[in-house]
Amino acid sequence: MRKVVLITGASSGVGLALCKRLPEREDALHLCLACRNMRKAEAARAALLASHPTAEVSTVQVDVSNLQSVLRASTELKRRFQRLDYMYLNAGIMPNPQLNVKALFSGLFSRKVIHMFSTAEGLLTQEDQVTADGLQEVFETNVFGHFILIQELEPLLCHSDSPSLLIWTSSRNARKSNFNLEDFQHSKGQEPYSSSKYAIDLLSVALNRNFNQRGLYSSVVCPGTMLTNLTYGVMPPFIWTLMMPVIWLLRFFANAFTLTPYNGTEALVWLFHQKPESLNPLTKYLSATTGFGSNYVVAQKMDLDEDTAEKFYQNLLELEKHVRATMRKQSQS
Repeated sequence: MRKVVLITGASSGVGLALCKRLPEREDALHLCLACRNMRKAEAARAALLASHPTAEVSTVQVDVSNLQSVLRASTELKRRFQRLDYMYLNAGIMPNPQLNVKALFSGLFSRKVIHMFSTAEGLLTQEDQVTADGLQEVFETNVFGHFILIQELEPLLCHSDSPSLLIWTSSRNARKSNFNLEDFQHSKGQEPYSSSKYAIDLLSVALNRNFNQRGLYSSVVCPGTMLTNLTYGVMPPFIWTLMMPVIWLLRFFANAFTLTPYNGTEALVWLFHQKPESLNPLTKYLSATTGFGSNYVVAQKMDLDEDTAEKFYQNLLELEKHVRATMRKQSQS
């Protein structure tokens, strides 16, 4: 029986690279590409089938920044599948990233230069906006839309006979200092991306606490610093080209510069081959690359506590009740 793997954001970047790598290591898979843009999703499906003719690949339309889309996709997935073995919660956005040039040049001549480039700490701010659901866009896309997807697909994920694994794409940029439990949507700050990634870390810990006994496990990964559409939004491609000699040099001192989506999937592929029960719920698994281009995985303890994780989880449950009640009223009016 083929294992079913659902991947959000599967038409580009890390998601697409993961779709290409998994069939190379495992034949008996059914890959389900959950994407917002169905034209790109079908193109990715065709390319995967061309390179892996024996693979089973399907697509489903879902926009995790739109709860109606999440609910429709959930209904369709429950119609198609009896269980989901792996769920890669990878879709995410960093809207309108603005580079803090002053911080960049200040960091270039400090001892924190490697840390700065590895984590982008202090370098990026973003302009967030409110979605049609009345939520902050980065929070809904990166965190809450996926949370509702998990809630809806609980019957496919929780099985006593064999566990299912959630794998979140987090970041080294997930900073405790950018997250506030009183403003967990980060409506008042300028670093919603970092806040959302820290929220992912908290949610993963809380999900393990509440669902492990029911056969559902959760882990978080960081794919490292890559050149993708997201990073090209920070600076034009020609600037990245000019910086490449410096980045290649930094790879000998820091392992975070994976540079390509293929390298960035190292931790995601590694987790696929682990027993969920053996994974530490307080650990983030990092894709790493040596100066000579060899890929490996690093385990890092997350900077959080379980009480805060549980409080955040309860806040999400309350928000879910409020949002669902609002949606019911709108449908009745």
